[in-house]
Amino acid sequence: MKPLNKILVGSKYPEGLPERVIQFGEGNFLRAFVDWMFHKLNKEGLFNGRVVVVQPLPQGLADKLNEQDGLYTLFLYGYQEGELVEKREIISSISRALNSYTQWAEVLACATNPDLEFIISNTTEAGIAYDPEDSLDLNPPRSFPGKLAAFLYRRFQHFQGDPQKGMILLPCELIERNGDNLKRIVLQLAQDWGLPAKFREWVEHCNLFLNTLVDRVVPGYPRDRAEILAQELGYRDDLMVVGELFHLWVIEGPEEIKEKLPFHQAGLNVIWTPDLTPYRTRKVRILNGIHTATAAPAFLAGVDTVREAVEHPVWGSFMKEAIFEEIIPSMDLDMEMLKEFAREVLERFRNPYIIHYWQSILLNTTSKYQTRVLPSILGYLERKGVLPPRLVFSLAALAYLFKEGRISGRKFIGQRPKGEFTLEDDPKALAFWQEAWEKYQGTEESLHEVASFILRRSDIWGQDLTSLPGLVDILARYLEAIVSQGIQAALSKCSE
Repeated sequence: MKPLNKILVGSKYPEGLPERVIQFGEGNFLRAFVDWMFHKLNKEGLFNGRVVVVQPLPQGLADKLNEQDGLYTLFLYGYQEGELVEKREIISSISRALNSYTQWAEVLACATNPDLEFIISNTTEAGIAYDPEDSLDLNPPRSFPGKLAAFLYRRFQHFQGDPQKGMILLPCELIERNGDNLKRIVLQLAQDWGLPAKFREWVEHCNLFLNTLVDRVVPGYPRDRAEILAQELGYRDDLMVVGELFHLWVIEGPEEIKEKLPFHQAGLNVIWTPDLTPYRTRKVRILNGIHTATAAPAFLAGVDTVREAVEHPVWGSFMKEAIFEEIIPSMDLDMEMLKEFAREVLERFRNPYIIHYWQSILLNTTSKYQTRVLPSILGYLERKGVLPPRLVFSLAALAYLFKEGRISGRKFIGQRPKGEFTLEDDPKALAFWQEAWEKYQGTEESLHEVASFILRRSDIWGQDLTSLPGLVDILARYLEAIVSQGIQAALSKCSE
């Protein structure tokens, strides 16, 4: 069976269009969301530009994207007017992919392209972080903000500080005020590195760092159905990606940018707003929050996918109760709006075509928990005066996930009753969990020490959580129940 790009030789996918977008991140989500949107714009003649993709980590898909000439098949599934529909399309918005670790000079060369206007990124929540040890002299700088600062500095130098050559940046990482935070770190690095004040002024005043919020469930490569789909398609595509039909991109920015990116004219669900806070809060806390809160306990229980969990008698109840009894009450927003959104989310989770593995959701799970679940715990405690039991239980399950195993770089190889598994997380986070469990001596008292160690690490959680009344004791009790009874039996502790 021929690969996708060999099948399409001689067909009319866009060639010769200028590279107008540089994208840091080549993973499933951006390809099923942003790159699909630019593909739609090009089909309508509304953008006429392509995306050059940068692989921000040493391992990734750059080579495979180049092998397939940037082409891949996107499958979208969802309900439309009450009917379950499938849409499939070959996406052709990517011009080429660059590996920042082997082609850094070529990445920097993109900064000299006068046609380039937009920077997109999705480097996970852990990606937008300040690294004081980063350096402009590294090839490439270690962090994503470091790479971006170096890229912008090259552009500033090449165009001699031309204010018209500033970029419009749309980060898609799910952290609060992603654009503002990215800008702050880039400016900090520029100061650390002793770059000219005029460059810092150019970054500040000639580049637009927009805060954005993205929403589409993207399970990624359909590994369970790959062979069947290949037979149906008649070609081999190693970059097939599956997503849900639903999509939403909320962008906080000036109206005039809307005309540069006319997504609305292509019928895409993109909202431009002066304040995305309510959209972000409900999405991150409900959709992403319940994903992250359920991932560890359900995975440990041998439930492998989101759909299995939402339809499971135990974990389905856990999800609904955590959303409606703990997450929603933790927020100071319109309750009916939140409940309606939550019902839509649960319906989306039941989509039979969206096979979303908990193991994928557990990527970088430590930072995800800090941004997606912890705010609901804190909000619930503030509003109700007590701790939300299911969300605290989810932290105990997350900790237990890392109880036994070995670390290899960014990978953790652990065990659950179903067998061995591999997760990826920040090496600092993996070391944190490993150090926590070194306190365990097989006694309830030592589990209390484990809980205290976990909660006091403000470098992980943003604050010392041992100050929250009763949290150490409750976490230790849940850990003891999981250790002695197993994850599903321990869940009964939440109702005591």
